[in-house]
Amino acid sequence: MDQSFRCISIDSEKFNDNSITTDTSEEQSSVEELISQFYKNFKSRINSKEEIEPAANSLPKLNRDLHLSYLKKGLRNLSESYECLDASRPWLCYWILHSLELLDYPLSDDVIAQVAVFLSKCQCDTGGFAGGPGQAAHLAPTYAAINALCILGTEEAYKVINRNTLKSFLMKMRTAEGAFKMHEGGEVDIRGAYCAASVAKLTNIITEEMFNGTPEWIVRCQTYEGGFGGCPGMEAHGGYSFCGLAALTLLGHTKLCDIDRVLRWTANRQMRYEGGFQGRTNKLVDGCYSFWQGGAFPLIHMILSLAENKSLSAENWLCHQKALQEYILICCQNPGGGLIDKPGKNRDFYHTCYCLSGLSVAQHFAGGKLGHLTVVGHEENQLRPTHPVFNICVEAVVHSTLYFSRLPQV
Repeated sequence: MDQSFRCISIDSEKFNDNSITTDTSEEQSSVEELISQFYKNFKSRINSKEEIEPAANSLPKLNRDLHLSYLKKGLRNLSESYECLDASRPWLCYWILHSLELLDYPLSDDVIAQVAVFLSKCQCDTGGFAGGPGQAAHLAPTYAAINALCILGTEEAYKVINRNTLKSFLMKMRTAEGAFKMHEGGEVDIRGAYCAASVAKLTNIITEEMFNGTPEWIVRCQTYEGGFGGCPGMEAHGGYSFCGLAALTLLGHTKLCDIDRVLRWTANRQMRYEGGFQGRTNKLVDGCYSFWQGGAFPLIHMILSLAENKSLSAENWLCHQKALQEYILICCQNPGGGLIDKPGKNRDFYHTCYCLSGLSVAQHFAGGKLGHLTVVGHEENQLRPTHPVFNICVEAVVHSTLYFSRLPQV
């Protein structure tokens, strides 16, 4: 448990517009002012005479029970507000299931069976998974469905996946230059390459033919800033950048990208005052980038370590792990359960998933011989480690890859 709180003395890190006011600078200052109230309230709780040992030293605390209640309710029933996500139902399963596994909540056999049956109804006869029963196959819900089934981790769940038709679907989505369409007639961007590589690797259907030219296409998406855009010529973006780096890792071609520029761009996306990450240059902090940006650091660290860069830290990622944890724990927890983008925003399962994923990455340093654990606040804040490439827990990856590695190639 770590009790050194960066948030107590960080006013000097606030944004300075150098007396040149813009819409962007005003928005940044407004967000910092809102977040400063959260940090000041937290500081008051630490210093309050009403807080006695050991309670004061157990702050900040992850509201585990409230988050579990919110997640379990969502797994059974969703409100009308989620109607707009009817084409993202495997994503809802994945976001909730991954959040539950990070919180180390065991699923009942009945829940596992029910979710597996529902996801089987989302699988298309021609291969891949759709956003809901009766819809068209799409690479994004295919990724979400397979991650969810691997989290369930039973043979019943694994057998839902038709590897033969999945391989056919991936080959249909592949373009001549090695990129991937998201769906038949759909857009081509770096998400497709990552989703395809992730599901192919997990289910043991990956082939050289499937990804011929893909690493070279991905590298063309790296921008002058250092991050990756959605396709060649686009602006660097946290979500796209993670997809590019993770896909290159899965395909074993990380040497093709300029990793020093990736590191510089990603490290500079951590906000000096807030502690969380922004998704793009000159944008506001957002809790979901705790993973989309924060999750890149284990990959960057691995790549640099393989290059025998002796200047690497032996106990930490190449970002401020404690600052990120403080932002998530102090500013991103909804009082009724669930996590959020930033103060003033509503809770949802997407931000709950990626805030918790980022918190897990920030806690678990996998470098060195034994690894290193950094948990800010209460000892019960510790989450299970997530795999930084697939973003499901490490145990689920091990079990899934072992199961599918025993099956014949398709």
